Amino acid sequence: MIIAVDGPAASGKGTLATGLARHYGLPHLDTGLLYRAVGLAVATYMDSTMFEAAAIAAARALDATQLGDIEALTSAETGVLASKVAVIADVRKALFDFQRQFAQNPVGAVLDGRDIGTVICPDADVKLFIRADSKARMERRARQLEKRGAVVDRYALYHQIEERDARDMLNPHGGFYQAQDAHLLDTTLLDIEAALRAAIAIVDRTMALKAGG
Repeated sequence: MIIAVDGPAASGKGTLATGLARHYGLPHLDTGLLYRAVGLAVATYMDSTMFEAAAIAAARALDATQLGDIEALTSAETGVLASKVAVIADVRKALFDFQRQFAQNPVGAVLDGRDIGTVICPDADVKLFIRADSKARMERRARQLEKRGAVVDRYALYHQIEERDARDMLNPHGGFYQAQDAHLLDTTLLDIEAALRAAIAIVDRTMALKAGG
């Protein structure tokens, strides 16, 4: 069983994907970490004419060992870098095979990101599109960062989220939209336990219907 979980930053998709993977005993890949790792690798090229070439080279050389520093990878600054490298077609192409190979695990997989149900796994058994309003997403991300001891400017963080949404939706290579056969789950008013219960119910119902149950 392949479960595709898509949605904007801080919508809760990563936490839900982790919970679904645990519930169904499936491997999980947060594909956003791939773009964050590439962005982090080329941070020093941010204002350079070499930024795009460096990002492509970093994407082609990426391996799983670069996904371990979660604190650095999940910072707000790295999120901005990730959205900048994600609009580069050759970066997306370089990371496509990495994601497809993970999805082809014989036991199945859970992948979350922004184009899983539309580009990476268009034939996924179950597709979820997670959304929440910008204010709720800002507050969630702020709490995550504050738990690590970071000082958070909520005004700046809110605008980073809004700007990233705009960049993601305008990305001509991204496929960032709700797939026609994806199930919409709005987590704005849900805590993680309620959201996970709702997601599990969607998966179970979808698989039962496919099995003729």
